Amino acid sequence: MGKTESIVRVGVSYVVGLGLAALWLFLGPDTGHLWLDGLVADLIATLVVYAASRIHRNSSFYDAYWSVLPPFLALYWFVERSPDATDARFWLLFAVLVAWAVRLTGNWVYAFPGLHHEDWRYGPMKEQARARAPWLEPVVDLMGIHVIPTLQVFLGMLPVYVVTREGRDLGWLDGVAVLVGLGAVALETVADVQMHRFGRTKQPGQVMDRGLWSWSRHPNYFGEFSFWLALGLFGLAASPSSWWALVGAVAMLAMFLGASIPMMEKRSLDRRPAYQDVVDRVPLFVPRPPRKRAA
Repeated sequence: MGKTESIVRVGVSYVVGLGLAALWLFLGPDTGHLWLDGLVADLIATLVVYAASRIHRNSSFYDAYWSVLPPFLALYWFVERSPDATDARFWLLFAVLVAWAVRLTGNWVYAFPGLHHEDWRYGPMKEQARARAPWLEPVVDLMGIHVIPTLQVFLGMLPVYVVTREGRDLGWLDGVAVLVGLGAVALETVADVQMHRFGRTKQPGQVMDRGLWSWSRHPNYFGEFSFWLALGLFGLAASPSSWWALVGAVAMLAMFLGASIPMMEKRSLDRRPAYQDVVDRVPLFVPRPPRKRAA
């Protein structure tokens, strides 16, 4: 199956999933809590994507859902917003959100080779589960690769819900949130471009330590965390007492530092011994000037 057909199939699953989610939101039973309505709709769409993953035996069906769902959920909460909400704050937030979603989805479209490829992390997860018990593999696929990331993103989106509920005037913290959010998108964009250029010319065993990647071993993850932090700042700007608006950003940080980055580091060291020199010189996460090579 070629790249174009693969992307069309993934796109169709998203359209069906978001369509069923919209039916729940606008025609389904009213839970009395907009955040809960949004969560149920999110999980409905996730189950559709999961079904497509199982049919095609490829869990990378889910990969772009991370960036496709948030604008949909944000617009629903805005349509159902409180009369007290400050519309200008929402549109500032939404501009940052759309910039992030377009960048991340576009990067996925550019880098995704097709459904003959699956993210390298998924196979070992499913194989280990299958080795323990055959029935455990689809459960791990559902929960570990689809539902848990959906819940992670939903936590990150809670500040958007706050912004559609509260009505404080715009202030300096909104400006900081815009700068952090757009800065995060710009950082991730530059990091992606630099990595794609490196990938086209790299030699076997060569490691990336140029540009932003000479200041951080994972500048893309730092940018991603910064984006979710920006959403949290918008939430605090709308409601300073809503400290829990930062829970999503903290959860993202924990995922990156506790799972994603350690897996990437181990894989890089196993495949490219020269990566140890990068580890010795280049900061792990927060960008800063690298150490000099030992004489």
